[in-house]
Amino acid sequence: MIRDTAEEWRVTSTSTPFTGKKTGVRTDEVVMPDGSTAVRDYQVHPGSVAVLALDDDGSVLVLRQYRHPVRHKLWEIPAGLLDVPGENPLHAAQRELYEEAHVKAEDWRVLVDLYTSPGGSDEAVRIFLARGVSEADGERFEVSEEEADMEHSRVPLEELVRGALAGELHNNCLLVGVLALQSALAGAGLDALRPAEAPWPARPFTA
Repeated sequence: MIRDTAEEWRVTSTSTPFTGKKTGVRTDEVVMPDGSTAVRDYQVHPGSVAVLALDDDGSVLVLRQYRHPVRHKLWEIPAGLLDVPGENPLHAAQRELYEEAHVKAEDWRVLVDLYTSPGGSDEAVRIFLARGVSEADGERFEVSEEEADMEHSRVPLEELVRGALAGELHNNCLLVGVLALQSALAGAGLDALRPAEAPWPARPFTA
């Protein structure tokens, strides 16, 4: 069986040259296997959750949002930071789905876990599959900044897969989510996915 394994090489010194509002940059001096040392700079990130919300007709809830670093408006799935240390990722995902799309869901599964850019960041993301979706109760969450310009749509899974393979869609959580969903549908089925509370070693949490 092929699987990733946890391992930590010795760090002889570390510093944090930059700390931002939610993330920072860390510089570590790491001992290599041959005994030499190398300096590694990387983003320190609290982690994120994302939600692939699937309608009964096979459409996926997507959002279009401006992303300044890449100067693009990208189609994405609802997502957000794990703002509270030790926060249950399922609760965070449910909150993000409500805040960004005013939607709730009856059935939750873990679709896939990933590191977004392990060569330059320690960000870990858990993507959930949400089914049995419906409009949430109460008033809509008040949005600001980039989210104030956000567009919403529901797009057939097949169209998102086509767009991903054609190079027309680029958001990592959207791409990984729709391709993982297509793979699950073609394989053991959605009910074989991990439960929503499955352990997540990259970001341990309390129930």
